[in-house]
Amino acid sequence: MEAREALTSAATLASYSAGLQILFRVLTFILNGYTLRYVSKETIGIVNVRLMLLYSTVVFLAREAFRKACLNVGVERKWSQIINLIWLTVPVGIFWALLLAWVWLNLLAIPDQAVIPHYEVGVVAFGLSAVVELLSEPMWVLAQVHMLVSLKLLYSSTLLTCYLLYFMKFVGSREAQRKSFPLSTLTDLLPKPLPYQHVIDLQLAKLTWTFYKQSLLKQILTEGERYVMTFLNVLNFGEQGVYDIVNNLGSLVARFLFLPIEESFYIFFANVLERGKKPGHQRQEEVRLAAIVLKMLLKLVLLIGVTISVFGYSYSELALDIYGGSMLSSGPGPGLLRCYCVYVLLIAVNGVTECFTFAAMSNQEIGRYNLVMLALSLSFLGLSFCLTHWQGAVGFILANCLNMGLRITHSLRYISCYFRPTEHRPLRGLQLSAPLLLVYLASGIVTVLSQVTLCCAQGLMFRSLHVLFGALCLIMILATIFFTEPRLVQFIRAHFLSRNKTEMVKWD
Repeated sequence: MEAREALTSAATLASYSAGLQILFRVLTFILNGYTLRYVSKETIGIVNVRLMLLYSTVVFLAREAFRKACLNVGVERKWSQIINLIWLTVPVGIFWALLLAWVWLNLLAIPDQAVIPHYEVGVVAFGLSAVVELLSEPMWVLAQVHMLVSLKLLYSSTLLTCYLLYFMKFVGSREAQRKSFPLSTLTDLLPKPLPYQHVIDLQLAKLTWTFYKQSLLKQILTEGERYVMTFLNVLNFGEQGVYDIVNNLGSLVARFLFLPIEESFYIFFANVLERGKKPGHQRQEEVRLAAIVLKMLLKLVLLIGVTISVFGYSYSELALDIYGGSMLSSGPGPGLLRCYCVYVLLIAVNGVTECFTFAAMSNQEIGRYNLVMLALSLSFLGLSFCLTHWQGAVGFILANCLNMGLRITHSLRYISCYFRPTEHRPLRGLQLSAPLLLVYLASGIVTVLSQVTLCCAQGLMFRSLHVLFGALCLIMILATIFFTEPRLVQFIRAHFLSRNKTEMVKWD
């Protein structure tokens, strides 16, 4: 796939992903806000922390390594071997589901049946759901590698059924032939013996194992606070429920925008760059394009993250009061959400820097990075335990911020060394102009004063004025970005908003 075609497809995929995330999450968001008024904090803590931790752990450990390894292959590889390898996610998932279900039922404290009934049924249901989702993995990888953007419009409703229906229509079609799709019939998706050759791609299997060791450590960093809460009991179920609600509310933008960008542009960088090779030994046009895209992405997510951080302090209490009532706004919730808004800024930068780093690293560099991840995982668990005893639930966010900062530092060092022999400096995307910094500072001061004088115990009119001041400050920020960052505006127009795909590459 040509570099610019890969860029177009990655940007389109990110746009569709973000749009669909918003579409489906808004309904969930509204239903959760309604549920908060009728479900106890203890029930929310069990379902959203303990049972969702079981589900996410099974799915992550079973498929993450396979995805990272197989998304980096070219369309010319022997796909029969790759499909056989991907199907290993199912038995791996069954193994983890059985093992973790036993742990959840026998080693963890069982909740009081009078307060939280049917806990055992919930454990079985969440474990089974994880295994069912893994059945669609071969089709997911094929769709991602071949940039089947239109398939993303069907995703997240009934995952396996939608993939089957789509591939029944797609396989053997003219579009499949145009994209050099490696399957001719739907039965080619099934694992099969391969005469006179290895059943799986051994080189890819080694890369998968390297990513698998990394995935174990990354899972601890991603869900570390849930593991600490679940196994060390540093918070009761009610406190866990409030923390999870704030965590989900604070991470909405990360799920809506940052995650689709990270996933889609990892595929772009993996297609454009040759893993493990220095920039001087690659096609210079593709290295240049990767550097420009990385710079624009860093600028984009930095601006989103800084905007959230600036407004988060002044509007956290109001947001929680509207969303969950006094149960959230009168306790530690506002302080948690304010800290989380700063954490979102770190999530934004880390997602883009790591998606480039993992796409460019050699297998040996990924192996060495596993040691870094091990150190980060151990330090995170220790920090979480200590800071939680010191600051309560806020300690989890502080520990996450510290570890995310270390991960960003490592990725920035790698990117700097990678582009040092070239004329490209993509890390300049993390620099903000002086006028923009002044506008952010003024907006922060205005909204803080508005929060102190108008919110949140006042009436509806005062709250509306508080929101109005925030809206005016946001408009001022957007206008300043429009005039001070013209190349970023062109990048967004070309690759996220434009419908004319033939004109999407003229921004650079």
